[in-house]
Amino acid sequence: MKDLFDPIWVEDVNRRILRLGPESERQWGSMTVAQTLAHCTSGIDMATGIINPRRASFPAPLIGRLVKPLVFRDDTPMRRNSPSSPELFSGDPAKCELESERSRLSAAIGSFASRGPACCSRSPHPFFGPLSPQQWAILMYKHIDHHLRQFGV
Repeated sequence: MKDLFDPIWVEDVNRRILRLGPESERQWGSMTVAQTLAHCTSGIDMATGIINPRRASFPAPLIGRLVKPLVFRDDTPMRRNSPSSPELFSGDPAKCELESERSRLSAAIGSFASRGPACCSRSPHPFFGPLSPQQWAILMYKHIDHHLRQFGV
């Protein structure tokens, strides 16, 4: 499985992040490239416990527990327009600048990868519930990959 504890996939993701530019065309969704990078950084912040989103309201946690084994069984990418916690979205699009968000995300990925399993949150994921460090690393890879594919990289 691809995950952000594996240096090969960290390098792959960082290389793809560098290919994003203001001209990168969105395939789905409504966020700009910079907003998307900020959103991905917030995902890493959730995985490390910096952000602790509220549990999703019923029936989402029940559905999350049912689909969790499917998400973590293989490298199948996340679906387009997958739901996300509101806490992971930047409130003001005007505050998102591409180069600074790119740097922030690359630094967050580097920190997550170098610190390894010990950095992972012990708080449950708002949709999937409790995750092991390895599951956090897989989910972070899938989340960032999902958004890089959103912009064709």
